Amino acid sequence: MKTFTLSNGHKIPAVGLGTWRSGPNKVAEAVEFALRNGYHHIDAALRYGNEAEVGRGIKASGVPRDQIFVTTKLWNTYHNRVVQGVRESLENLGLEYLDLYLIHWPVSLPEDASNTAADIPLADWDYVQTWADMQQLVHSGLVRAIGVSNFTTAHLDRLLDAPSTTIVPAVNQVELHPMNPQSSLFEYCDKRGIHLTAYSPLGSVDSPLYSLHPLQEVAAGLQKTVAQVLLAWGIRKGWSVIPKTVTSSRILENLGGDFELLDNDFAVVERITDRKRLIDGQDFLPVCVFDD
Repeated sequence: MKTFTLSNGHKIPAVGLGTWRSGPNKVAEAVEFALRNGYHHIDAALRYGNEAEVGRGIKASGVPRDQIFVTTKLWNTYHNRVVQGVRESLENLGLEYLDLYLIHWPVSLPEDASNTAADIPLADWDYVQTWADMQQLVHSGLVRAIGVSNFTTAHLDRLLDAPSTTIVPAVNQVELHPMNPQSSLFEYCDKRGIHLTAYSPLGSVDSPLYSLHPLQEVAAGLQKTVAQVLLAWGIRKGWSVIPKTVTSSRILENLGGDFELLDNDFAVVERITDRKRLIDGQDFLPVCVFDD
């Protein structure tokens, strides 16, 4: 499988299995099946509520730990409790270390927050302070790389300009697909050595991407599926992609997106002009994160 080299020298596999919104009692089987069939990259999060199942799937697969790249994320209510957050995730997953640990959102909430738009952010803490604590995790050996998720260029500017920042985020995980290519963010991160991971690379639930004729035509010409074309496009852009599914056939199909999309077909996908953010996130956050 193709990999990308992060700024700290570690390699992240191009295709991973996402676990957001994966139903209970299905995630463990999906993770086990994926790892047994060629995946080496699993994306999780404390907030998804299924880290323990992900961990059971990893263990059941029998794949050696050093052959699996595991990502999970610090939730908003743990920003001022970073060590507690990472240790909870490690216990849930049954692991001794993480390959990548991300700040899930640039929003710091109190421990007793309701995780709705009615929450009041912490007045004396924000993600810059959170990042200072995240950096200590690398030195402790609990994580191999740290990064962020759902950060805009404005968030990154403020983070990188902070005197306390000594480690540049290795990864920024954001929504990326032809309808939301985030070109300015891509250019910004590329200049600073920040790798992008695409969540919802297929456009999320009931995606309108599958009905776009240019994608259908490219897929038919290549004897690939639209999903595989979308993943190949993202990989050629230089992103790792983490499509979510618990269906065995789709797990295998998505792995087939790791192929080289040649110039003509890549150009067709690039010319898609429909623009829409499909994952808003503002309905449960007390602050506006996406300023575009």
